[in-house]
Amino acid sequence: METKYPLSAANEDYLEAIFELRDEQGATRSVDLAEHLQVSKASVNKAVGILREAGLVEQEPYGAIRLTQTGQERAAEIFRRHTRIKRFLVEILGIDEETAEQDACRMEHVISTVTRDHLYKYLREVLE
Repeated sequence: METKYPLSAANEDYLEAIFELRDEQGATRSVDLAEHLQVSKASVNKAVGILREAGLVEQEPYGAIRLTQTGQERAAEIFRRHTRIKRFLVEILGIDEETAEQDACRMEHVISTVTRDHLYKYLREVLE
């Protein structure tokens, strides 16, 4: 999903982590995000500010972080991209889980839409 809000790879990682860490109410705490990403709370606050300005998250002062509808859609796409690349690395190339996780995290940010679309088509044909 391409949007008018270009995000850095690090900001995409924050958005994906918020998506993964959401509780039943659809929110996550800054402290949990910092722990998950192994970054400082100050880094989380800065990234959340960028995501808020882009209209992708909402957060009351010192409150939980929630994805907006646009943020939810964008985060879900990032998560799908990551999951599919990791699946390709593990199931097709035989890469171990830990290496595949690390590589998928890096690859998901730089893969072109053309390559992504061909990879998805290949995975649908081979794995599904």
